[in-house]
Amino acid sequence: MLIVTSNDIPGHRIDAVFGEVMGLTVRARDIGGQVAAGLRSLAGGELRELTQVLYESRQEVMARMVAEAAQRGANAIVAMRFDTARMANNWTEICAYGTAVFAIPLGEGEAGATGQSLQLARRSDGGSVVSE
Repeated sequence: MLIVTSNDIPGHRIDAVFGEVMGLTVRARDIGGQVAAGLRSLAGGELRELTQVLYESRQEVMARMVAEAAQRGANAIVAMRFDTARMANNWTEICAYGTAVFAIPLGEGEAGATGQSLQLARRSDGGSVVSE
């Protein structure tokens, strides 16, 4: 699945729009991670425990968003964003969202074609975007 933060995909024509898709999770920080992060924050530097939790959470919400887009028949997501919000003292909401679309790579001789779209058009089967 091709995922971009822009509103369009260079070298592709958006043939169908399936609407907004999202992945969402709410995470609670464990007391051990909170204490370790609190102690580390006194000395400054990266809070590795919290960084790891946020990284894993973003991967999880991306997978959920992609699954929803695929279920609708999309092969790409445009205007993808992350959003986070703090809930209560120990909960964090992480959300990934975007617009599910069906994108067709532009081929040889089509206005706006790019080197990447030409490669994808040659390898695609019926216009579906193939990502590496």
